[in-house]
Amino acid sequence: MTAPGPTAAFRLTDEQRDLRDAVRVLARERVAPRAAEIDRTAEFPWDLKELLASQDILGLPYPVEYGGLGADLLTTCLAIEALSAACATTGLIVAVHELAALPIVMAGTADQKTRWLPDLAAGRKLVAFALTEAGAGSDAGAIATRAVRDGDDYVIDGSKRFISQGSVADLVTVFAVTDPGGKRHRNLSCFVVETDRPGFSVGRLEHKMGIRGSPTAELLFDGVRVPASNLLGREGEGFSLAMRTFERSRPGIAAQAVGIAQGALDVAARYANERVQFGKPIADFQMIQAMLADMDAQTEAARALLYTACAAIEAGDGDAGRWAAVCKLVAGDTAMRVTTDAVQVLGGYGYVDDFPVERMMRDAKITQLYEGTQQIQRLVVARSLLAARR
Repeated sequence: MTAPGPTAAFRLTDEQRDLRDAVRVLARERVAPRAAEIDRTAEFPWDLKELLASQDILGLPYPVEYGGLGADLLTTCLAIEALSAACATTGLIVAVHELAALPIVMAGTADQKTRWLPDLAAGRKLVAFALTEAGAGSDAGAIATRAVRDGDDYVIDGSKRFISQGSVADLVTVFAVTDPGGKRHRNLSCFVVETDRPGFSVGRLEHKMGIRGSPTAELLFDGVRVPASNLLGREGEGFSLAMRTFERSRPGIAAQAVGIAQGALDVAARYANERVQFGKPIADFQMIQAMLADMDAQTEAARALLYTACAAIEAGDGDAGRWAAVCKLVAGDTAMRVTTDAVQVLGGYGYVDDFPVERMMRDAKITQLYEGTQQIQRLVVARSLLAARR
């Protein structure tokens, strides 16, 4: 028995190409000039967040009825890719804004969606996704944060770690144990927590290798009281909701990785044409040509897999988890290889911040880590592959 193939192939529409091209121009003219400073200061780029909101880019994945553009997965990934080629932090703003709202979109009631989504779609508010804890990274079943029912409220106690944009978010989708005696993976629930509620605070901000302008926060919940109407879905559905979220959010990280790889390739190719050694541009040397050719081939392969995965997931492929994992796996590894080779092409100049490839190399590493490490992605892919052959 052979594994099933994709249920749909991708082909960019005229509208998608127009959007991609428009975001590329925006990235080149407005985002790229800010990228080095964002990395140097490690400050969240509020100006670029406002730019993305004003251009409706933050609203791309949100339903039209709640003020969004109702874009499909591939269209959203095109925007993330184009932004990330200039600045991974800026591309991540869009990716996180989609990730963290997906539980509301997928499991929220009409009242809940009306309550939260319009502000998010317009970019008036930001949202973060809080699953990971100090002792629960890849093992989401080890989550210790508790939510206890108290009358018409839930009281949340615990902490979350490594939460992207957690310190700048207005809302947080939080996963907590509601049935301590329940079965593993069936005892979690998901809540929307407004960050101005008493008992919520930001503990520490991480000092990171890359994506330095995106604050990665520890979030503390000390008796945070939220109404029962902030529960998404039913009690015990949190783990399932988180996994379904990753099926649509991991391609966004793959898009970030493809964008970083493309940005590094572009810099390396330009440099190779301009850098003269031994009396001629280094682009004339076959070793440099071979490196650039491999970088290009790897980037294009990762891009094609990403776009195909987006089309398959959007079409309702029954193996969406595998598609999400395999595109993130390939794209993340590609970003790391291509950016490392870009540094090599630039030589000593690649190792200093006169050129952006050293930043791109540092940024690329996170795409192999968050929303599931590459080892977790391989586990997801292998399980699907083996199950299809039983």
